[in-house]
Amino acid sequence: MAERSQERERDRERDRPLPRIRLDQPRIRRSRLLPEYDPEAFGRMSERIARFLGTGRFIVWMTVIIIAWVVWNVSAPQSLRFDTYPFIFLTLMLSLQASYAAPLILLAQNRQDDRDRVNLEQDRKQNERSIADTEYLTREIAALRMGLGEVATRDWIRSELQDLVRELEERGQERDLFPPDGERRSDVPDR
Repeated sequence: MAERSQERERDRERDRPLPRIRLDQPRIRRSRLLPEYDPEAFGRMSERIARFLGTGRFIVWMTVIIIAWVVWNVSAPQSLRFDTYPFIFLTLMLSLQASYAAPLILLAQNRQDDRDRVNLEQDRKQNERSIADTEYLTREIAALRMGLGEVATRDWIRSELQDLVRELEERGQERDLFPPDGERRSDVPDR
């Protein structure tokens, strides 16, 4: 009887319409078997480790540890030695270190590639904006030059005035428009 009720319950759940997923609300978190971690924090940690593995300090410390390991296992009393001559355990530890270091370094490189890709894209967009601005300014300067071609310049006005003065002098000699200093003649009578 209990089995039948369980089967009916399963059939009801199977026939029940799935809840509509709303995009304006966060998804309901499902429980997971694996532990959760923050990929960004893990990436930052891997970059720190990769930076340390690429320093002289790491090489010096690794060399000191290996020398101490070998010296201890060669010169210590037999009962205190934990890794005898072929140093199998040392080889295992170095292999373990290398097996963790390689993926961490690759992860750090991938993160750096992603940052470089974003920076390159931003630089490319900035260059496109700069080119567009330069082309706009070039067109504006060309329009200003064309407009200035129609504007009277100081030199043009000066030459026109000089031409007028020459023309008036020529006419003045005929009618004496410009009397010498001291003589004052006016077209308008004095009042």
